[in-house]
Amino acid sequence: MFLGIENLKIGTDLKIGIVGTGYAARKRAEAIIQDERASLVSVTGNSPERIEAFSRDFSVTSVDSWQKLVNQDELDLVMVCTVNRDHGAIARAALEADKHVIVEYPLALNTTEAESIIALAKRKQKLIHVEHMEIIGGLHQTIQRNLTEIGKIFYARYTTIAPQREVPRNWKYHREMFGFPLNAALSRVHRLTNLFGKVEKVWCQNRFWDVKDTDFFTACLCNAQLTFTNGITAEITYGKGDAFWWGHRTFEIHGELGTLLFEGAKGSLIRGKERIELSVESRRGLFAKDTTMFLDHLFAGQNLYIQPEASLYATRVADASALSATTDRIVYLDPAIPK
Repeated sequence: MFLGIENLKIGTDLKIGIVGTGYAARKRAEAIIQDERASLVSVTGNSPERIEAFSRDFSVTSVDSWQKLVNQDELDLVMVCTVNRDHGAIARAALEADKHVIVEYPLALNTTEAESIIALAKRKQKLIHVEHMEIIGGLHQTIQRNLTEIGKIFYARYTTIAPQREVPRNWKYHREMFGFPLNAALSRVHRLTNLFGKVEKVWCQNRFWDVKDTDFFTACLCNAQLTFTNGITAEITYGKGDAFWWGHRTFEIHGELGTLLFEGAKGSLIRGKERIELSVESRRGLFAKDTTMFLDHLFAGQNLYIQPEASLYATRVADASALSATTDRIVYLDPAIPK
């Protein structure tokens, strides 16, 4: 069991509220209504019109603020699927109100806040689950199955470029609400730490294309080089917005006996002229899978695929990247390592 949480009794109707009305919130709602152990009770968000539409579509109560929703006595669990900046505050308030919490990554936009929220969950003996569905997704599982095929790994590169014409004025293009790119898109860091372990040092560069006299931006580009304690070097490149004209998502891992290459959802094992296609399962259904897994954990004590401390460590690496980008210097994660 997680953090000493007592299992719920079979037949208990776990009552859930959702903060958020976007894609992730809707996928969560669809998963909840398919599971007889839980029921969706209420929803809130940042737009009255979207709250009402969500409320109608899923036949749930609309609430005009997350502060009211987390304090609803009938709720057992709060799902946080909203603006990155607000994740930490909502998760903390829900835990203070004695609710379990499921939060789409990131848990918070800095290590200090994330660490204090995890500590609060332990004191309250409540579940804090920071999802990272990429870990249970087809691409990551295919990587893990084939890592031994390429021998000793020495280099990896993970690139995501997402062009956007007519960039919207919403939280995903707002410095404060979105956050530093590698905190906001924490899965990029977390995927690497899950595969390769602890990071020794980070060097990072970051750029925003700002909208004059506002906190909005039209594009960002972040590049970080991570050196792991096992000697592996990995690069993360994350860019989005109207500065880009061609988009792609690639992940390559180089070992002494071969290379794993993933271009979008297509995977290959490459050894010289030999190129073996690798089967990668679709991402479809991951929200439902994650939802089922945390319900199995609450009702039957089954182990979750990820612990919040793993997300916390990825946040620490992202914070080091932000510091490196700000100071234009290498940042060591372990103070015991000579500079």
